[in-house]
Amino acid sequence: MSDKPSRPSVLLVCVHNPGRSQMAAGWLTHLSGGRIEVRSAGSAPADQVNPVAVEAMNEVGIDITGAQPKVLTPDAVEASDVVITMDCGDACPIFPGKRYEDWKLDDPAGQGIEAVREIRDEIKNRVEKLLIDLPRT
Repeated sequence: MSDKPSRPSVLLVCVHNPGRSQMAAGWLTHLSGGRIEVRSAGSAPADQVNPVAVEAMNEVGIDITGAQPKVLTPDAVEASDVVITMDCGDACPIFPGKRYEDWKLDDPAGQGIEAVREIRDEIKNRVEKLLIDLPRT
């Protein structure tokens, strides 16, 4: 018997892991209803999640206050079915047989709530499209 999870696994990666990837993880967890295993990481993680990203997600009823930026490891990539990168560049390890997508999104770092709301809503649109493409289990 395989030790691979029975549900699809998605890894969301950005450099510092405080904003875009955390909002995407929040949306993916919320919109998938638990049918997706969600991971989030960064190649050079920040100390904490961007408070403006937390505020923007709270506005839509998704609490990411408990999220913590994590270091990207080859094991996390290897254990994931889909890897979504957001300006990760060469810092993201590439494994054969994995599905990769690169989402070009503005960085919420240093932005006000209005700009972060737009980024949040764009991330939601991309997550909804991703969910349509992922296999159901």
